[in-house]
Amino acid sequence: MRSFARSLAASLVLALASSLGCSNEAPPPAGAPASGAAAAPGLPDRDPALARKLVSEGAVLLDVRSPPEFASKHIDGAVNVPVDELDGRMAEVEKLAGGDAQKPIVVYCASGARAAQAKRMLVKAGHTKVTNLGGIGNWDKK
Repeated sequence: MRSFARSLAASLVLALASSLGCSNEAPPPAGAPASGAAAAPGLPDRDPALARKLVSEGAVLLDVRSPPEFASKHIDGAVNVPVDELDGRMAEVEKLAGGDAQKPIVVYCASGARAAQAKRMLVKAGHTKVTNLGGIGNWDKK
């Protein structure tokens, strides 16, 4: 019985240590995902240089503001898919990405809040390379 109790206690300690991220393995190199862990979703956010580079290479550019905001000003080449319509228009985004979940997508809005919400929705839908430019004004920043 004592052997069983010790074995059970040891198993519980190992399970707890594992769930807390403790292990005997060496830590991964800087920038690499931890063993058994998925990489952080999407791409870095609020990086105008990255956004411009991706768009120049053919990334999908989504303006997730309202149609009146889009009509008053938008980035050339952007497609307007308001964040509150994004779930219902995901097939349209899939078509814009050519059915490629790896195709980069740059999202923006007025300040970055709606774009952050859109990024979460896109990543949840399986898109792996999404960046939130933030607000439309960030496009012109260096």
